[in-house]
Amino acid sequence: MRNLLNFLARYNNLIIFLFLEGIAFYLLSTRNNYHNSRLVNGVRGMTSGIEKRINNTKSYLSLHEINEKLAAENIALKNSIAKLVRRESSLFFSVDDSVHRQQYLHSSAEVIENSINRQKNFFTINKGESQDIKVGMAVISANCVAGVIVGCSKNYSVAMSLLNLDFKLSARIKSNGYFGSLNWDGRDYRYAILSEIPQHVLVNVGDTIETTGYSAIFPEGELVGTVSDYEKFGGDFYKITILLSTDFKKLHFVDVIGNMKKTEQQQLEKLFQ
Repeated sequence: MRNLLNFLARYNNLIIFLFLEGIAFYLLSTRNNYHNSRLVNGVRGMTSGIEKRINNTKSYLSLHEINEKLAAENIALKNSIAKLVRRESSLFFSVDDSVHRQQYLHSSAEVIENSINRQKNFFTINKGESQDIKVGMAVISANCVAGVIVGCSKNYSVAMSLLNLDFKLSARIKSNGYFGSLNWDGRDYRYAILSEIPQHVLVNVGDTIETTGYSAIFPEGELVGTVSDYEKFGGDFYKITILLSTDFKKLHFVDVIGNMKKTEQQQLEKLFQ
């Protein structure tokens, strides 16, 4: 009580001033229409600004959940489209066997570990054998090549990144169909090298590079990158520098693709190798 009295005695002038200011402000805002409207508009502006910031913060905090839902919906759509495409292109099946007609299955996953500064880079995803992920499946990000699954546990998988000296990919120039071998040279994470393209082929900076589908791992037509530069290498082929479409520094949500007819294709091809 003594502290309260001391406080009131010490700040009595300030308290009386604030009290009188409050009364004056109240009378000014309630007795005068102009000031009343300005006060109401000012309060509304402050509250709307605060509410907007709160909503933006809530939206930002929920982005992770939204991205996961969008990834799941995207995978479901891809699986549905794959079934429809196979159904429309098939002329010899009379039974409704969607599994037989569909060649690729898609599954979404999240990258939880990634490296780009080594000669042999890998990344880890949060799906494994329990989610039907298997060794040899393709991994893409936003429809662009990212890597290949090389190891699986129950709930996790490791993929060999395209940024790995051991990674090889059959790729072609979209505009003319000529294909070659693409690999990373261990230098810049943004670029890879496409070789085995004959020098009589017309190559232009900006040409789109995509997968051929010959490896039975990646579907045909997945985006790899664009031609950044090219030069004659040796006497017969180009050395073509490809600007990769996948930004491996921002690799987060990925799409794991399983070829349901891969084993059949590889077993047949072994008979003639």
